[in-house]
Amino acid sequence: MNLIMVLVDFVLHIDVHLGQIIQTYGTLTYLILFGIIFMETGLVFTPFLPGDSLLFAAGAFAALGSLDIRLLFIILYCAAVIGDNTNYWIGHFFGKKIVSHPKIPIDEKHIEETNKFFHKYGGKAIILGRFMPFIRTFTPFVAGVGRMNYRKFLTYDLLGGLLWIGIETFSGYFFGNIPFVRKNFSLVIIGVICVSLIPFFFELIKHKLKKQKK
Repeated sequence: MNLIMVLVDFVLHIDVHLGQIIQTYGTLTYLILFGIIFMETGLVFTPFLPGDSLLFAAGAFAALGSLDIRLLFIILYCAAVIGDNTNYWIGHFFGKKIVSHPKIPIDEKHIEETNKFFHKYGGKAIILGRFMPFIRTFTPFVAGVGRMNYRKFLTYDLLGGLLWIGIETFSGYFFGNIPFVRKNFSLVIIGVICVSLIPFFFELIKHKLKKQKK
């Protein structure tokens, strides 16, 4: 329970925490950000890490001059792509053993939900999954377990990573330091997370409408 409270506090006050990290570690902040995004996308047992909110906040600090936006974008994009590809190959070679292992903390419900989402939307799930907390962690893993063609996976993954990192980071860069946003950063972060779910709901509605027409 304490861990959940710490994570919620970190996400909702990520501007404060990231500011402290930048002050304490300076240029090493890039490496820390790389590590967080890599772990969130590359390790199936760390889906709780704050991807969307971290990218937005990092972009906001780049606008203040605390971080270089070009370097930030390149590093985070590399982290997202390397993380997804690591996750894919882990799923490809060890997926079934990992899911069935009693001592590895993976919620099988998340795997099942991602699997349904993946089969429903195919390759588009790789792109859509990027914008969805938790599902983005499990999508490449499930793709690996299901032995999705790697070239196809990589193509969708490169595009999805570009859109995710670009939209979230540059949104923070251009809008993160507007006075209203700065004063209500916690609410904005919740809004960012909600907006990240829009592509999923759009596709869900579109899918239901197609079913009704049939």
